[in-house]
Amino acid sequence: MSKKWKQQDLDYCWHPFTQQREWAKNADQILSIESGQGVWLTDDSGNSYIDGNASIWTNIHGHSHPVINAAIIKQLDSISHSSYLGFAHPLASELAAELIELVNDTNLKRVFYSDDGSTAIECAMKMELQYRLHNQQSEKKEFIAFDQAYHGDTMGAAGLGGVQLFHEKISHKGVLCHHVKNLESLNELPSEILNRVCAVVIEPLIQGVNQMRPWPKGMLKELSAWCSEHDIHLILDEVMTGFGRTGTMFAYQQEGIYPDYICLAKGLTGGYLPMAATLTTEKIYQAFLGEFSENKTFYYGHSYTANPLGCAAALANLKLFKEERTLAKLPAKIQVLEASLAQLKATHPQVYEVRQCGMISGIELRQANGEKFPVEARIGHHICLVAREYQLLTRPILDTIVFLPPLSITQEEIKQSIQAISSAISQLMVEF
Repeated sequence: MSKKWKQQDLDYCWHPFTQQREWAKNADQILSIESGQGVWLTDDSGNSYIDGNASIWTNIHGHSHPVINAAIIKQLDSISHSSYLGFAHPLASELAAELIELVNDTNLKRVFYSDDGSTAIECAMKMELQYRLHNQQSEKKEFIAFDQAYHGDTMGAAGLGGVQLFHEKISHKGVLCHHVKNLESLNELPSEILNRVCAVVIEPLIQGVNQMRPWPKGMLKELSAWCSEHDIHLILDEVMTGFGRTGTMFAYQQEGIYPDYICLAKGLTGGYLPMAATLTTEKIYQAFLGEFSENKTFYYGHSYTANPLGCAAALANLKLFKEERTLAKLPAKIQVLEASLAQLKATHPQVYEVRQCGMISGIELRQANGEKFPVEARIGHHICLVAREYQLLTRPILDTIVFLPPLSITQEEIKQSIQAISSAISQLMVEF
């Protein structure tokens, strides 16, 4: 294949979360993915790799799944897109009904579509702020989020973020947010702050960008009770944890709570097309109803809201959960992953800690004495590069190796993936 594309990349493209000077310097390491089948990705040289991070935490049932492919192709034969502003279409209605059925153990009754995780969060934030205005609570316009949280990169969502590396340059530019470490520090906030808070935002059960760090068991239930006590709404960012990643369809279901909003994206379409949804309660929805002159309308939306192709893919995704019994197959896979991670830690003194929540896992590397590696050594990055030689593609968060594969991965492929990380550690750590 011609290498013209690589020069065009260097000349014209700007990659996310990438230091472009280093990217250009290491152009020989640029990997071009040409195709995918199941959990396997193939590059332009014909090399195959297990998709160890589900293509940035999106893919659920594997690449090129015939059911999702067929659903998208069928929709293409009708129409690829039409506006949802002032119009409707059956697939969006059917998908909304199915999503609400999935959360029938809550009070969530309404679905607002957008494009990605950031916009799903933005939507919830703007709904919440406007809801408070409609209820004569204009003073409640601040949020609470958690240290090291990550909720997206649009201005409002980034304002909730607690990762200094990503958010320090734009913090407090778009939203008033108080960051707390845990429930203890939450309880220490004075009443004068709480009186101004409208909602708490949290990644339930586990923080993703915070190097895959689980919350203590029961924390979410306690937080929900605290919110109810203080007239503060609870926004759940299930962008990463939704659609089976934690072992249940949604993470909140493991602690039996009643959120006021759930934000969904990534796995909503099975990882095929960008699409998001913000679910909320009938009570919040009703606050926006009125005469046009009352100006209660929720003036928010995107050009591709409720995109028909995305809806078709999402419906096929949900269909596969039923037909392939995806959730029922997870416990055995989760156990295999747990055992494989334990073996990895026992084998390598540089594996400081393994963290797991369902099919989400992080492998933190440190020096054998427990001290962190120098930041400039970029151990996690180099381990992932070496892992390619053992047919695994994934990305690190600092020196924590992320393993978050499509849920369709087999038990043997899980073992092979962790062995690839083990082999990469053995190969690289000879130098340390």
